[in-house]
Amino acid sequence: MHERRVARAYRIDLLTAIAVYLVLLVASIRYGRPLPDGPLRTAALLAPMVGFGLMIRAIARHVGRIDEYQRRRLLESLALAFAITGAATFSYGFLETAGFPKLSMFSVWMVMGASWGGVCIMRALQDRRTAAP
Repeated sequence: MHERRVARAYRIDLLTAIAVYLVLLVASIRYGRPLPDGPLRTAALLAPMVGFGLMIRAIARHVGRIDEYQRRRLLESLALAFAITGAATFSYGFLETAGFPKLSMFSVWMVMGASWGGVCIMRALQDRRTAAP
């Protein structure tokens, strides 16, 4: 029962943060890009980060609500994903010096998400194998 309440609270927090992010992102693109260079344009283009900050808050609250075992598993998975992301982006940095095209910093987030997803899938498969009789 507690796990369901925690999961529900997390989903509400995270989905609210994502909604704020998306609204601010659309507004930022629509109204911020055409503005002349200056502090107002910079603020408008950074506005979606308010939603991103709310996502960080939702995740931090979730980590604080879950039990020790879940917290450990989550943080281990994140640590592995961060290490994979670091290795991949650092390696690509060397490839850029060899003439590979420069990538946007947005691509790091994609690598992070894919790494985290991959780690979670591998751990779930490993758990299934060890739990099987």
